[in-house]
Amino acid sequence: MIKNNTKESIEGENKDVEILLKSIFEKYGYDFRDYSRAHIKRRILRRVNALDLKSIRELEYKILESKEEFNFLLEDFSINVTDMFRDPSFYKSFREEVVPILKTYPFIRIWHAGCSTGEEVYSMAILLKEEGLYDRSQIYATDFNEHVLKKAKEGIYDTDLIKDYAENYEESGGKASFSDYYKNHYNEVKINESLKRKIIFADHNLVTDGIFGEMHVIICRNVLIYFNKKLQNRTLNLFYESLIMGGFLCLGSKESIKFTDIENKFHNLVEKENIFQKKLIID
Repeated sequence: MIKNNTKESIEGENKDVEILLKSIFEKYGYDFRDYSRAHIKRRILRRVNALDLKSIRELEYKILESKEEFNFLLEDFSINVTDMFRDPSFYKSFREEVVPILKTYPFIRIWHAGCSTGEEVYSMAILLKEEGLYDRSQIYATDFNEHVLKKAKEGIYDTDLIKDYAENYEESGGKASFSDYYKNHYNEVKINESLKRKIIFADHNLVTDGIFGEMHVIICRNVLIYFNKKLQNRTLNLFYESLIMGGFLCLGSKESIKFTDIENKFHNLVEKENIFQKKLIID
């Protein structure tokens, strides 16, 4: 277990983190070298301590020798903090400001990038259904983590969470009863199959993979905060290229496009909720 916090030990740990991330990329093809270093290092040290190892180099040896050990670390690296109708005010603003514009299109493509276990994807599906847009929409929900994608496809969640989800739904401007959208499944609830009909779950890595073209909306909330500036710019340019002119980019409450490559290519439609619209003409 790592306990030494001297300047020399911290510098050594930082070098070991760099070596570990390089080894992961070369062996498994996952590139975490441009993730926020503080975030990644915390996850690495947590895994070192969980395995009662003495160093990051020991962890490197274990994950290079065992795909199973690497998968455990991959789970730690994955960003899986999510809820149904997370930040209800965002969904309320989306209903009021974005939906009226979406209703002018004959068909709508929405990309949920970094969809995690699917709660926010199903939240958007419910919103679209209530606004009469679901049948002319196609939702693409992507993540690099196969385990969370599997859970998202299943759409099965803990019953204990439903009270909070229902409250979020009501605060977001929900027009029905939240219980209309799921069925009880033993000690869990299962999202209605009708909500899955227009959702495609797919493996996509924002670090290494390309654009999703002709999107009307891209939702990537509370993911960019885990990236360094270089990767944030790459991802935001990817989103810009993937959106139609006049399309919408929805980021998390702590995220911004200020001081990025695309700052002058969008205007802030709903400043408080970080809902941006791609400009038809760049200033």
